[in-house]
Amino acid sequence: MDITANTSRPRALSVSELNHQVRHLLEVSFLQVWVEGELSSFSRPSSGHWYFTLKDAKSQIRCAMFRGNNQRVSKTPKEGDQILIRGKVTLYEARGDYQIIVESLEPAGLGALQQAFEALKKKLQAEGLFETERKKPLPTVPRHIGIVTSPTGAAVHDILTVLKRRCPGIPVTLYPTSVQGAGAADEIVDAIRKAERHGVADVLIIGRGGGSLEDLWPFNEEKVARAIAECSLPTVSAVGHEVDFSIADFVADFRAPTPSAAAEHLAPDQTAWLRTLDQQLHRLDSVIRRILRNMSQQLGHLGQRLRDPRRELQAYQQRLDEQEIRLLSTMRQRLSRVEQQLQQNQQRLSAQSPQRLLNERLERTSQLGERLQRALQWRLGEQRERLAHAGQALQLVSPLATLDRGYAIVGTAEKPVVRRASDLYAGDSITARLGQGHVEALVTAVYPEDEPPENS
Repeated sequence: MDITANTSRPRALSVSELNHQVRHLLEVSFLQVWVEGELSSFSRPSSGHWYFTLKDAKSQIRCAMFRGNNQRVSKTPKEGDQILIRGKVTLYEARGDYQIIVESLEPAGLGALQQAFEALKKKLQAEGLFETERKKPLPTVPRHIGIVTSPTGAAVHDILTVLKRRCPGIPVTLYPTSVQGAGAADEIVDAIRKAERHGVADVLIIGRGGGSLEDLWPFNEEKVARAIAECSLPTVSAVGHEVDFSIADFVADFRAPTPSAAAEHLAPDQTAWLRTLDQQLHRLDSVIRRILRNMSQQLGHLGQRLRDPRRELQAYQQRLDEQEIRLLSTMRQRLSRVEQQLQQNQQRLSAQSPQRLLNERLERTSQLGERLQRALQWRLGEQRERLAHAGQALQLVSPLATLDRGYAIVGTAEKPVVRRASDLYAGDSITARLGQGHVEALVTAVYPEDEPPENS
């Protein structure tokens, strides 16, 4: 058999070379793009990278956002979200897929949220829900403070820290709720109504720490605003930072710029109270001593005027001494009761600390994490075993295995696989793929199936 090389045909690109050139062309032509669309086919493998498809009514494109970039996204997107991305157009060479490497991702339509905020603000203002006349006065010294916020957020920690510093004797009840995300508004409404039904608090702090407009959005929903307006308890709105304003701020009886400021405004200064009490006790002691001196002087004058009132004076003096002792004893007892009450209030506040509940939740979270890790390891082992079985089955039907048994696949430049001898002509150049390597040959004669070659 003669084997000749065809040197007249131009050099063909390999698939890898073509994909590499296309990738370079895309990356040079589109340095950076902004694209808006609907998110679908969202996946998060264990590597931490995000893979999804961005689509509109007519087209779609694959996207990849690596872990270093997606960690800066404040809220993980979900299927169906309308998002705005910034990234680079490129080609995934291994699969030949055109895609975008995403560098930043944010929700589309923040302008719509702001419009909804202004529309609701205008509506409630027209109904008079922001009027000063309808706002209830806050208690001068709260007997019991209720807090509607997340039990794990920074807001409750800031409020409790301020209350402990200023007046630890005030009882506090936390009505836990989510403060962002789907369903948070309904939970806030339920917590406000629960505080009313509970009937122990005489003022209610409603709020959370700072965040984006989307994070604070539950406090801009109409159902929350109306629940605050209908609440029979005086309410203090403490949402976000000082520059953040929410619908809840306008409806509440008092708006505090931060959760800490709400606690500062409600709680009296214990140090000032004790200082005032000391001043009052000092004044009372001075008044009593002055009265006693005056009475002693009067008794002295009366004694001089009486001829022989010794026995009666002695009786009066004894009674005066007894009254003085009783008065001093009563003062000491009252001071002792005040100190004891302060200690009891401090113990009650310590007993109501959320630290114990937080520790239990952390332990439960750790246990669940260990169970999840074991389940993932078992699932991964099972999938690896299934993949190994599938690979063995695939190997049994692979055409490459057939080639290893001595067969060959014959093809031409026009037909990758030639199945009939009648498809070839003498002089054609053919390629035969063997179990290891391939050969090129020149056809010198063709024998159809019904005309076997004669023995030479």
